[in-house]
Amino acid sequence: MAFEAEGRRPAWGSTPARPEGRAYLQDYAALLDAVSFPSVVIDHRWDVLLANRAYDTLFAGIGPHPTAMPRDNLLRFVLFHPDAGTVLADHEASWCLPMLAYFADAIERHPDDEELTAIRAAVADDPFMDAAYQHGVPHWIRSVGAEAVLPDGSLRPLRHPDPRWGLTHCRIVGEAPTTLQAMGYSRLTLVLREPRRAPDIRRTSRRARRGTGHLRAVPASES
Repeated sequence: MAFEAEGRRPAWGSTPARPEGRAYLQDYAALLDAVSFPSVVIDHRWDVLLANRAYDTLFAGIGPHPTAMPRDNLLRFVLFHPDAGTVLADHEASWCLPMLAYFADAIERHPDDEELTAIRAAVADDPFMDAAYQHGVPHWIRSVGAEAVLPDGSLRPLRHPDPRWGLTHCRIVGEAPTTLQAMGYSRLTLVLREPRRAPDIRRTSRRARRGTGHLRAVPASES
């Protein structure tokens, strides 16, 4: 179940103390586990409140890290975990830069948030990442449009540990039902795309031979 700690911090995170709120989230966790694609509930800091089994499977091979585990904070994981690129393909361009844009939007909305301020300090400690944050992000937003600061709808490459998926892409679908939104949470689902299969050379060859034979059978036009 999504609520089993398994050595991680409690999955309830900052859940409202009211019993009805907890009951709703418990039912929502059951909904997540019924989804076959990786799905996660986060707050404005990108702290992970709930995640389903498919999400855990996607990141099953990730090594330990004191502050950037995918089950703790998705923003920190993308930016700071050294193993992130093993799952998030084209890591810097396709994941880090957009995530820095999402982060810039979040810290603008919540300038006094201690966790976001701490993440900003960690970004500043990395000269390459800080340059990307201060210069790359504004340029990227100008290029793709201001709506890019919302992850919903974006298409990103990833490398799934299950060889049936392998190197593929996912469409990020963001949603926030009224009750979930009132609690300050939203949901992200990584809808995996079927990987493109290599063409069957033998079948292509047969089609080519049939095509050639057909062309030979067409009579020449009379002059």
